[in-house]
Amino acid sequence: MEEMGEEKVLLGKLPPDLLSRSVLRWTGAARDDVLVGGGLGEDAALIRWAKDNPYLVVASDPITGASDGAGRLLVHVNANDVACKGADPAWLIVTLIIPAGSGTDLVETIMREIHETCAGMGIAVAGGHTELTDRYDRPVLVGTMLGPARRPLGVDRIREGDILIVTGHAGLEGMSILAHDRPDLLFCLTPAEQEEVRSWSRDLSVVPAARVLRDFARYMHDPTEGGLEGALLEVRRARGLGIALNRGAIPLSPLTRRAAEALGFDPLHLISSGMLLAVVPQEQAEAAQGALAQKNVASKVIGRFEGPAASLDADMHEELWDILARGRQTLSRRE
Repeated sequence: MEEMGEEKVLLGKLPPDLLSRSVLRWTGAARDDVLVGGGLGEDAALIRWAKDNPYLVVASDPITGASDGAGRLLVHVNANDVACKGADPAWLIVTLIIPAGSGTDLVETIMREIHETCAGMGIAVAGGHTELTDRYDRPVLVGTMLGPARRPLGVDRIREGDILIVTGHAGLEGMSILAHDRPDLLFCLTPAEQEEVRSWSRDLSVVPAARVLRDFARYMHDPTEGGLEGALLEVRRARGLGIALNRGAIPLSPLTRRAAEALGFDPLHLISSGMLLAVVPQEQAEAAQGALAQKNVASKVIGRFEGPAASLDADMHEELWDILARGRQTLSRRE
């Protein structure tokens, strides 16, 4: 046993009283289709299935090294992936592996963030697992999101002539991470501008835009590591078609552009959760953008799919890690 404040906590699974107080009361949105959710003595969730949604979409992503907002981020990265397949994020399974030294305070902080984010999005926290461990010195959060869908979307459905539409702006997540974790690297921005970039962490969900576009799209994708360029390369290689890309049409904040010029990075290779890439038939592109505009979601057409002979010069590298590494080297030299 390890002493944490006034409590003693066993390594491994939390005792029932701590589990109830720190984890099980944070259940996200109340959903009538969750017949059995997380609870003492319950090994699995029981969910009633709706007949008008014949497809189940499932996605799983981790967050390693918890920091402020890690619980919110866990929800968003998993909800985004499910929404990109045309589904409504509905049920979340959460696994928390927390260093014993961090204690149940960190467990409750993360679960509260998860609960509040899920409650705002209509997602139930349907179950999971929580334990304290002495084998890791950084928290590991794993989410599995599930949601029902009416129709299938996939990269194999893309056709020559289809249009590429994006919402959000390139590099918004990477810039937000820098503004939160290494504001010293954004020396080219004023304090007010850095605060604006920090606020972009509230814009990481693509669920609202995906709900609009799922009735038009053949395929949707949430550009994460590797940024927009990396996402386009994945799609091109998976489908075997080229892309005629209009780089000038790609949405990019002036703040991101200024930081890219000052630090010497490519914003199209900066992690971009919150930017949605959708592929729609040419004849439906105008209607799709009109539907987005009705929901006050800005969008841009950035290209179209061409035959296999067309080329796209892109690779999968992620600029954020190089920026952070250069920042550490600069600090070392100063010391």
